[in-house]
Amino acid sequence: MQRSDAAHTQTTEHQLGSARPDRNPIAEERARHNGQHRPAAFFDLDKTLMAGSSGIFFARAAYETGMITRTRLARDAYENLRFRLRGSTDDRADDVRKRVGAMIAGVAVRDLQRLSPRVLAGVLPRLYPQMLERAYAHQDAGVPVYILTAASQEMADLLAHVLAFDGGLGSRSEIVDGRYTGRPAGPFNYREGKVLSMRELAEYERIDLQASFAYSDSESDLPMLRAVGQPIVVNPDAELRRIAAEEGWEVLRLDRLGQRLKVIAALGAFAALGGLGGRARDHVAARAVRRA
Repeated sequence: MQRSDAAHTQTTEHQLGSARPDRNPIAEERARHNGQHRPAAFFDLDKTLMAGSSGIFFARAAYETGMITRTRLARDAYENLRFRLRGSTDDRADDVRKRVGAMIAGVAVRDLQRLSPRVLAGVLPRLYPQMLERAYAHQDAGVPVYILTAASQEMADLLAHVLAFDGGLGSRSEIVDGRYTGRPAGPFNYREGKVLSMRELAEYERIDLQASFAYSDSESDLPMLRAVGQPIVVNPDAELRRIAAEEGWEVLRLDRLGQRLKVIAALGAFAALGGLGGRARDHVAARAVRRA
């Protein structure tokens, strides 16, 4: 999941000739080998690195291969829209974990791996370019970057590999004789579960969490955000937006779905009001579009 120290050292030495003048890569590398801790950057996946939920694309791939019904797919699509508009809740997160566990029980690991191309085809176009720029800027500054998600460890590993991140931390499922049992193989990577994963990685990789960065959209990730010295909120739900304002945290707003739906609803209402004059109706509609 993570690059080895030897591979990291080799990469750094290869880049010394083109390093920026405001950095001293040799001193940075020496500091790491002298046992000093370094920062890292942790990125939530859904509504943070990408628009919406990665789960809907796993559900779509599962439907296309006969693992779930059309009714189940429709419900997952509705939950994805609701998630984009309102954020996550503890009950929904627990429900998703139980449903996925029941769905994959008895399924061969290889069969789930074969869903990867279909899942990636849905996820990759929905990644926020701005967030990838952030992640790569951290890497270029010598800060390792990790996906930290309640989604499966397999999803975290897959995206970390494709995006050239330093690793992924997801929820693990038990595997026996090459098949999933449907039971968890560790803590659910949600709320305090994410902090457990962060601390375990920090101990192994000598990461200073108080010097680190964390990006997330949801109030449920407050433990993750408070575990680092530099929290940044992305497309925050109402509660996290309030807390971010109180704490003075940086806020990034990239998902405009809610505003677009409000505009569509407003335009529909104007169209229904046939009594309004054309000029007045156009003027009000134009104002609604500008606000979006």
